[in-house]
Amino acid sequence: MITGGQSFVSSPPAFSNDGKKLLVCTGATVSVFSTSTGLQVTELEGHTDRVTSVVVVPVTGPASKFMSFCWTSSLDGNVCYWDFAASELVKKVNVQLPIWSMVIPNMPNAIVQSNEKSSSLYAFLSVEDTSKSADQQKALVGQIQIFNLRNARRVGGLLAETRKPECITMSNSGEFLGIRNKRKLHIWRVPSKDFKYDEIKKIKLHHTKNLSALAFHPTERIVAGGDVTGRILIWRGFGRKMFSESLHPHSREKFRNEEERPGVRGNDDSDSCSTWHWHPSEVKFLVFSSDGAYLYSGGREGVLVVWQLDTGKKKFKPRLGSPLLYFSASSDPSLSCISCADNQIHLVKMPSVDILKSISGIKPPFAVPDVCEGLNGGVVFDHSSGSVVLRTENYCIQFFSLLDNLEASQVQVCERNHQPVDDVMVVVQLIALSRDGSIMATVEVKLPEEGIGGLVNLKFWAQGSKTGEYSLSTVIYEPHSESGISALAFRPDNCMAVTSSFGGDFKIWVNSSDVQRKDQILQKSGWRCRSVGAYKKRPMTAAAFSSDGSVLAVAAETVVTLWDPETNVLVAVIGDSFTPIVALSFVGDLEYLISVSRGSRPQLVVWNLLKLSMHWSYMLSVEAVAASGGDGSKFAVLACPTREANAREQDGIILLFEVDDPVPMSTWSVKKARGGNLAFLSSNLFPQNPNVTERRSSPLLVYVNGDHEFEVFDPHGNQSQIGRVHRKNPAVAEEPSKVRFGYESIYGELPEFDLKKDQIPEIPFAPSDRPWETIFSGPSHVLPPLTKLCSTFLESILERNTTLKD
Repeated sequence: MITGGQSFVSSPPAFSNDGKKLLVCTGATVSVFSTSTGLQVTELEGHTDRVTSVVVVPVTGPASKFMSFCWTSSLDGNVCYWDFAASELVKKVNVQLPIWSMVIPNMPNAIVQSNEKSSSLYAFLSVEDTSKSADQQKALVGQIQIFNLRNARRVGGLLAETRKPECITMSNSGEFLGIRNKRKLHIWRVPSKDFKYDEIKKIKLHHTKNLSALAFHPTERIVAGGDVTGRILIWRGFGRKMFSESLHPHSREKFRNEEERPGVRGNDDSDSCSTWHWHPSEVKFLVFSSDGAYLYSGGREGVLVVWQLDTGKKKFKPRLGSPLLYFSASSDPSLSCISCADNQIHLVKMPSVDILKSISGIKPPFAVPDVCEGLNGGVVFDHSSGSVVLRTENYCIQFFSLLDNLEASQVQVCERNHQPVDDVMVVVQLIALSRDGSIMATVEVKLPEEGIGGLVNLKFWAQGSKTGEYSLSTVIYEPHSESGISALAFRPDNCMAVTSSFGGDFKIWVNSSDVQRKDQILQKSGWRCRSVGAYKKRPMTAAAFSSDGSVLAVAAETVVTLWDPETNVLVAVIGDSFTPIVALSFVGDLEYLISVSRGSRPQLVVWNLLKLSMHWSYMLSVEAVAASGGDGSKFAVLACPTREANAREQDGIILLFEVDDPVPMSTWSVKKARGGNLAFLSSNLFPQNPNVTERRSSPLLVYVNGDHEFEVFDPHGNQSQIGRVHRKNPAVAEEPSKVRFGYESIYGELPEFDLKKDQIPEIPFAPSDRPWETIFSGPSHVLPPLTKLCSTFLESILERNTTLKD
């Protein structure tokens, strides 16, 4: 079995001590990536549930080149100690409660840990008390505990109880810990020597809104908190009463009089509190720079904001394309990473914040309007390369390799700027690929605004020299007038495609690229409509070609119409389902057809085309159906509870049928079935276990769940024949690190200066006669709202009419 598609951004990543490796939580494993190449080099397997924290053990001196250790926590209730350079599990400690966050203050050097087995090592854990029901009103299921990792015992009582498990934040020195709890910050001071539970002191800082982010200054007694409205609060001199000792021996923090505490609420233990505001929505992270001079913040806008701590001035890194989740710094001040909500991690060069490499996982699902939601319209499969193809939120199509668990490419479908804060107004509704992957078709829908301005585009794409590389061939605006497209499919010979419409017709499209001359007139190549069909003006809701392309089946609401695609002649009409048919699929050689209906009375029906009658059926809510292809007689369906249950992450079941037998051959229980899809792919696309001599011939079954996690397995149970693939490329060597000295060691390489470069002409600035060409240009975060731009735009293109008075 091959699994993949896990989220790269479920938890913050961590850099190795030398900054050459990035440890990323990916489901129940930890993937180790090279920061120089962006490729995975190894994987840590040992947990049975999602990994929530990675803490790298410090190693100093020459040993840092060959010693690499870390601690990890997981929802399975275990804390593991790893040698991640050798991918070896050294120790496992069972906490017996799901762990949502972990920090280890005052952690000794890895060399000291190996020599002093009797010394204690304390971890602060945010756990979930599973003995309490989360549905119970005001149930405090979150707990902050201390655990001795040496003897696997809990220390002292509970530090705090919260409604849900909260993330723990630790200062660089390890002296302060903090969590967010609704409108309060809980901050603890941990003794650096001779740890005793009774000596742990605590303060609370209050705010008027729920807090969402927390960060400690690296040297000064300053803490920053971000809230759900986008505000950032800076508390200076916190803990002056409770924490008598200074955070740093050279700290220049000055105490204030009791009366001089501007911005501090109530009796909070702080000298002052100031507020900054730029983010219009929730602040997702706050991180201080290594020297403490700057504060980094990010949120849903996809803009990294760099605040100067002393002045409050700010700079921006815009257009990162997705909401920001985490910011992680390495020991190298010039290297950091930003985790984005689109399952992508950017390795960035500091302080310029230039993107060096990107680690791209599979794109997560996103909410689309009901008018654009079809049967798996956003997830299809490339049978030629073994990739899953899915739509993304930024108007792209992603090709994701099932074998390598890496992004192969992206195709920009709509040339339109994407802003994460904008409402969804354009959606890639349908995707279809030819059997050999040489042609792709897409349907994009521009939603009407207040009932005005809707548009449907059908586009055909030609494959380039690489997998997932396509160039636009033909654009067809409003292919079915003002009606929406319900289905899109290619004939196996790639020279024909069909689109069906809710408006009551279907159209057959042919590629005219082979027709170069006609009556001595040069014809343009591309796709054109050859014929149109309809049946009693009923909405056409699904379409499919037979395996040999000789029959076209189109669903007209509750019946199935069979057509000759060459002559566009109606051959037969079969069936009468209870609710509209949403999917059709041929099985075998023109003998059987499967139809899927949804609604109040869902139904799965197998039709015998030779007898033009129903073969067998089930009252079953089907999410996806896949036929084995060719002359195969097997098909699989993904079934889940009815959509009226309104639970997206409900479990489901995969059933494998022989088309003649209504009793399933095999069944598998799966999770997150809502929004999932199935496909049979050739076994030749995946490696075979070298220890198995018998050659595998049957196709493999691929299941992609609602969160875009996938499994590739043999439906006949021969899992040992599938070679286990570790996501790494040993043939790709890491780029050698260049030793830098002097100026370059701090600021990087100097840019090359070319005197022959085009210089700016010495022309004085003058207002443009065409201001409408520039008023929409500029960074997204500084553009005025559209309501102001519209009036300026109209005034610039209208001629002012002046009237003379008599």
